[in-house]
Amino acid sequence: MREFSLPALYEVPSDGNLTDLVRRNATQHPDVAVLGRKVGGVWTDVTAAQFLAEVRTVAKGLIAAGVRPGDRVALMSRTRFEWVQLDFAIWTAGGVTVPVYETSSAEQLQWILGDSGAVAAIVENDGHVATLESVRAALPDLRKVWRIEPGDASGPDGSNGSEGSGGSEGSGGPGAIAELTALGADITDAEVDERAATAKADDPATIVYTSGTTGRPKGCVLTHRSFFAECGNAVERLKPLFRTGECSVLLFLPTAHVFGRLVEVAAVMAPIKLGCVPDIKNLTEDLASFRPTMILGVPRVFEKVYNAARATAQAAGKGKIFDRATRTSVAYSRALSTPRGPSLGLKVRHKVFDVLVYRKLRAVLGGNGEYAISGGAPLGERLGHFFRGIGFTVLEGYGLTESCAATAFNPWDRQKIGTVGQPLPGSVVRIADDGEVLLHGEHLFTGYWNNDEATAEALSDGWFHTGDIGTLDEDGYLTITGRKKEILVTAGGKNVAPAVIEDRIRGHALVAECMVVGDGRPFVGALVTLDEEFLARWAKDHGKPADTTPAALRLDPELLAEIQRAVDEGNAAVSKAESVRKFRVLPGQFTEEAGHLTPSMKLKRNVVAKDFAEEIEAIYQP
Repeated sequence: MREFSLPALYEVPSDGNLTDLVRRNATQHPDVAVLGRKVGGVWTDVTAAQFLAEVRTVAKGLIAAGVRPGDRVALMSRTRFEWVQLDFAIWTAGGVTVPVYETSSAEQLQWILGDSGAVAAIVENDGHVATLESVRAALPDLRKVWRIEPGDASGPDGSNGSEGSGGSEGSGGPGAIAELTALGADITDAEVDERAATAKADDPATIVYTSGTTGRPKGCVLTHRSFFAECGNAVERLKPLFRTGECSVLLFLPTAHVFGRLVEVAAVMAPIKLGCVPDIKNLTEDLASFRPTMILGVPRVFEKVYNAARATAQAAGKGKIFDRATRTSVAYSRALSTPRGPSLGLKVRHKVFDVLVYRKLRAVLGGNGEYAISGGAPLGERLGHFFRGIGFTVLEGYGLTESCAATAFNPWDRQKIGTVGQPLPGSVVRIADDGEVLLHGEHLFTGYWNNDEATAEALSDGWFHTGDIGTLDEDGYLTITGRKKEILVTAGGKNVAPAVIEDRIRGHALVAECMVVGDGRPFVGALVTLDEEFLARWAKDHGKPADTTPAALRLDPELLAEIQRAVDEGNAAVSKAESVRKFRVLPGQFTEEAGHLTPSMKLKRNVVAKDFAEEIEAIYQP
């Protein structure tokens, strides 16, 4: 057993709640831009004083609508300015926010709202209203529904809305913000201040439902203390990334996910300017116009940036230059971790490629940033070195919903690429005798809502059992090697952690997803799906029809040879007994709609294994 901890850098308030941050900002930094709001396609600043006023106005409406201290209010929307405003307004009204992914099905929505006992819901659009209405009869506690976006004059069924909606569903109204503003016109400032002070540090701030790779999602209860401990220590440890008045962050991760929520609260805590992007189709343009100093993402985002840049270079006949620039950036980054640093010759090559390649890549990322934070899955050592080598450091971290997002991350001044960093200051990471990662600290959840059995299984003597397998080095840097429940045992008795090889294979531009199989089988195999965006480019470069689909190309010898190279790259990271011997390219994609992926893009292995049982069997046929 091994453990490591760092002293806390932030003192969690003994009382108070997250609404204190908004009032503090308005007092100490009234004219500082704390949020960016896009109006008519142009980013406009929202100052700390303005944000407080807008939050209070909406909170008054919630109070007038009957939201009481401790009431759960569901919030179902994409990442947008209104999410942040409504989240803090719910807290100001004394409520508890229950985030819901905007892609959730009617069944998922019914479960989350029913299990949490939500008394009100704020959804984004008419489609969400229709989904909610389809299960409304099964939600007796739900009294009020509002819609963020103004809707049509008639309801989703052509009516003028349903009786007792208490809000904008199908009413063609101006939207939740305007309606709540009008509703709270008679609530005094004294009333809203009194309500804002009701929640204490140990009271629930939110119930975040896990993505549910198996079974029904469980509601993780995160307190105001959890967020204070998490965000306070993260901001202090990453201080150069959170300089008030200088730094900014563009958030395009789902705010329904705990990682996105961490960014939201940390930005307000610092404070630094926060911009929200609901649709990543225009992400490049948003990065260029907002020009953040920091971005948050998952590894797939950074893989796509790299792959897109390489494909563009190849299309322009500059593929060899790009590949040389890549080798130089990786070598330069590796040299930064050595006592002597980069050699003179490496410095010269790096400077040349900075002019030819690296500056253009940094421009794609907004042109003003030096750091990104990556979580959700392993980034990969080579990609980490590549980005640091071009002057855009990606700090990898690790966390779960139950740990209020990041429970470990790489410090800005002592990054160790290939690890997920050191423990959050004020917390402890322990490696149990069986290799499981255990966590302790004020940032942890207090339990699963309405599920004492699951809580008792996950929490023991203040330690949270993550279910992840990992190691700690002598400096306290954590490396995650797999999931306990995902460990495959081949017929020969070899234990195989799928994550290591899957992440390597996914790093190839043509690969969208990869799932390793082999439990109880004679050898390890893999299911592979194709990235359709890069498949089109590859097909064009290799003389294939322009409209070629994955189904049409899955048995193409040239394509199979390319995927084999990706598999070979993955196999290089593991022993021969753990390596993938055969693979199958699937005709379609793993999708959230089909139940193969969670909203945070994690594989539901049991569902994939069931739906593609024939493909798996084919791997093991002679």
